[in-house]
Amino acid sequence: MAADTHLVTAVRTASRTMVRELGFMHTTLAGSDYSPSAVHTLLELEIQGALTAAQLVGLLGLEKSSVSRLLAKLEAAGEIAPGRASDARAKPLQLTAQGRQTAAAIHAYGQQRVQTALRHLNPAQQQAVAQGLATYAGALQASRQGETQARPPAIEIHAGYRPGLIGRVAEMHACFYARHAGFGQFFESQVASGLAEFAARLSQDGNQIWCATLHGRIVGAIAIDGQDLGGQQAHLRWFILDDGCRGLGVGQQLLRTALDFCDVQGFAATQLWTFAGLDAARHLYEAQGFALVHQATGSQWGSAVTEQQFSRPRPAGCR
Repeated sequence: MAADTHLVTAVRTASRTMVRELGFMHTTLAGSDYSPSAVHTLLELEIQGALTAAQLVGLLGLEKSSVSRLLAKLEAAGEIAPGRASDARAKPLQLTAQGRQTAAAIHAYGQQRVQTALRHLNPAQQQAVAQGLATYAGALQASRQGETQARPPAIEIHAGYRPGLIGRVAEMHACFYARHAGFGQFFESQVASGLAEFAARLSQDGNQIWCATLHGRIVGAIAIDGQDLGGQQAHLRWFILDDGCRGLGVGQQLLRTALDFCDVQGFAATQLWTFAGLDAARHLYEAQGFALVHQATGSQWGSAVTEQQFSRPRPAGCR
């Protein structure tokens, strides 16, 4: 998917600022006497424990000859030493006691710089920065390694209420549907009030909500309301993803979790209501056994949209 030109310009501008502010324009980095590549080598060895020269070539994205010269300098400086190996061609390298002290000092410097910068942001902004940087770093790595898409970030799925859940889910709905359907305050208020009422019923059988988190920030949600439709019908509600997590399989994971819950609970069918034009979501629903059963134009949310109902019968063989 091609990115918007203005978005590309904004990312490039921010990247240049970060390079300057983090000190990459200098010959040494992180308050040390070493170059950026040497600093990264020390940190990778500290994190991994031991690495071969070939492994460092892949991690650092440098030429083999450059890595060889770099390692020779670090070994001469007493920062690294070769470990034992049965195969001399794959001799691992590891930090010496001096190297571990140097790496600890670099970590302390980095921690202080990041903590100082994050003090200028509120908690929500801090989480957004962590999420965005992790995702963008993965995309850059995938591009360098020739992968078709970035490796998915470490998403965690949690069941039940979490602090901030109601507000965050209402925010994601409001932002997404303002862009795609022109919905405004009324829609956001309905989402928030409906979810608040549902949260008070979570302890009752047949009701559950799940959220996806990245670095502790809620980036997706889905709920099953087993009470409001009656007749052994489950209502799939408040299925939403943060824009930065679309296309990473998070939606499929949330939907599968919710439908497994429906099948275990023994619901005869699961119903959901959505809007026409959300093709990616429709493809996801249909792949999980939903079928369109009704659609009609309505304006109850503030602007005219084609409302759609999808239904999924309980799979044969489920007990």
